[in-house]
Amino acid sequence: MPKKTKRQTRRTPSQMAATTSVASSASASTSAFAPSMTTAGRTSDADFNPDYSSTLKDLKRIGILAGSFVVILIILSFILH
Repeated sequence: MPKKTKRQTRRTPSQMAATTSVASSASASTSAFAPSMTTAGRTSDADFNPDYSSTLKDLKRIGILAGSFVVILIILSFILH
């Protein structure tokens, strides 16, 4: 029989923030979490601009192949019956 393990519960962001604020206020030195929380910023939407041209070409090719296979199957079904 496998050994039972204790499950960890998920913490909500408010619980994690409360934990880090208590830890940082309790100690006199700077916490390791404090600089990363203050300097972390979000990038703007203008910075993220992916190029999906090759993906669109592949999707068109797959669509054309699938459509032609369906048409061939329909034609074959009329010929065989």
